[in-house]
Parts: sequence; C-alpha cells; structure tokens
Amino acid sequence: MNRKLSNAEQEQYWGDGFLFPVTIFAESDAAEHRSRLEDIEAKQGPMHYRSKPYLLMKSAAEIARNPILLDAVEDLLGPDILLWDSAYVIKEPHNTKYISWDQDLTYWGLDGDELVTVWIALSPASVESGCMKMLPGSHLEGQSSHHDTYGEDNILHRGQELDMAVDEEKAVSIELQPGEASLHHGWVAHASHPNYSDDRRIGLSLQYLTPRMKQKHTDRESALLVRGEERYGNFRPEPICTEDFAPEMLAFQTEMERLKHEVYDTD
Repeated sequence: MNRKLSNAEQEQYWGDGFLFPVTIFAESDAAEHRSRLEDIEAKQGPMHYRSKPYLLMKSAAEIARNPILLDAVEDLLGPDILLWDSAYVIKEPHNTKYISWDQDLTYWGLDGDELVTVWIALSPASVESGCMKMLPGSHLEGQSSHHDTYGEDNILHRGQELDMAVDEEKAVSIELQPGEASLHHGWVAHASHPNYSDDRRIGLSLQYLTPRMKQKHTDRESALLVRGEERYGNFRPEPICTEDFAPEMLAFQTEMERLKHEVYDTD
C-alpha cells in the first residue's frame, strides 16, 4: 500500500468531513488536461455536468486512474475502489451560476456512505472564482432535510437546498491551485458562489466508492473498477476509454446519464 495521506490528514478528513489541498499533479499537467478538455468542447460542445466524462475522454480517464489520487482514496476507503460517477463542474467568468448549500448523498440513491468525492482543479479555484465552501463537521450528523428550489441560476439538477440555516462564518473556502484536489465526505454540507473572476473555474469531480455499496433504485447502474477487486457485483462493469468520443462509448454514456437522472428524480 502506497500511503498518500498521513495519519493527521486522515483524522482531519474524518473530523471535518473534508481535506485540502492534496497535490495530484503539476500545474503544467493541469494546463495540459485543461487544453485537452477545451479542444473536446470546441468539437463536441459543453462538457459541464455531463455524467461520466471518463467514458468519453482519455484525459478524464487518465485523471480518474491517477495513482497518486487513488493512493489518497485508498487511505480513506480501503484497497477495493470503484469509480461510480464524475463530472466537469465549470463556471464561466462573470457568471451568475452558483451551488446552494446541500449534501451530495441526499439525492444519489446509494445505500451507504462509503464514498469519497475528489474535486481536482484545472484552473484556479478561489473565493473570487466561486470555489467550494464547506461546513466543518456537518457530516457527523448524517442526512439533513432539503427542499427543491429549481432556481434558474442554481447548478444543481433540482436546485436542492438544505432546510437548515448555515452559519457562513464557520464555512471554510476550499481554494485550490491547478493540479490540487480536495476530498470530501458525502454528507458534508457545501456550497459555492458565482464566478466573478476573468477566467473559467474548471474542476473535475469524481466519486469513488467501495464495492459493498448498492444503488437502491435500480440494478442497471454501472461503475469502473480502478483498484483492487470487485467481489459483490452490485454495479455493471464499465469499459476503459481508449479513444475520445468513441461511438460505442458515447451510446453507453448516454444510457448511464439518462439512468442517473431517473435516480435523481426519485429520491
């Protein structure tokens, strides 16, 4: 086992519900991945919030299987790891889009919380550009109630928002440089403001879970084994992307994205 996180870092993660910054690759590598993403966008259209881009893009697949990243995830989840979902979360400059205070696992239809979200910056994530902010320790009480707003500028699928009042003074801004990542628990409360900067705020969000986890609403969801063994068979296996936007991968990704939205509209 190649440890990435120290004991103190792991304790901080479990205590606060998040950890940052964790360096995954050099800023020059982040610039290359950003360039490859923007080349794809020029040819294929927006990639913002498109489900499972690692099925369609070699760049996203390379990031998802980065050994340094997986070492950090293994320190928290153990040796058997599935990549369950992913999305580019992109805020254009001087844009009004935001994310309300919410907890991820509320709407994902999973039967547990053995999951870690990794958010990797491909451009600077600052307070000005609308970086994430998180409420330390908010994961310790589990799920809180939400309501749907369907707000026009809310990036979330249903505009879901916590019913609780959040003390903004206790929130921590998750500022990252390109190539750095944050890791957060599925029950930690988080949000983000609009991007007031002159640059795009580009991050790749990846959800890793243990093979013990199950989807409650369907047995047709898929996941990619990225480390260790899969002994449970709770998710359909996924192929590895070897070509950008291969037709057979696009068909598979489209079906999985449709299924994902069905689940989001169920919980």
